[in-house]
Amino acid sequence: MSEDEQNLELDELKDETPSAENAAEEAPPSDEDVAADWDAALTEAAQPEESGDQPDAAADAEGAGTADQSRQAKDLDAVYDIPVQVQAVLGKSTMQVSQLLKLGRGAVVELDRKVGEAVDIYVNNRLVARGEVVVVNERLGVTMTEIIKTDHA
Repeated sequence: MSEDEQNLELDELKDETPSAENAAEEAPPSDEDVAADWDAALTEAAQPEESGDQPDAAADAEGAGTADQSRQAKDLDAVYDIPVQVQAVLGKSTMQVSQLLKLGRGAVVELDRKVGEAVDIYVNNRLVARGEVVVVNERLGVTMTEIIKTDHA
């Protein structure tokens, strides 16, 4: 996603944000509304960009692969319900226990990242991507900007 597209999305989010006058009148979104918004955002992000330059041979091969994809999807149905833990790590810091015990309300812990630097996205403690922090309906999320591919022998 280009920077212009991201800025456009942020502008759209700002336009959808209620003004201070209307905020008191509107109830906060329900968990179902938030989940629906996230589903819509994820579905939109997962859709490949359409291009009219696709050759007819590729379209025929796509149609032939549909049966195989259907069979593979059935085989994976059991896997789809397995829960995984997803973490977005803003940064890390190392300190001694004595320093940790001195921390109090309002203390600032310096992290090893700079402002605007990509955050690490872990799935089941394995680094899988890097991304940028985004806000959707006053909740934090992460837009994946780089997928980390690892070779497994």
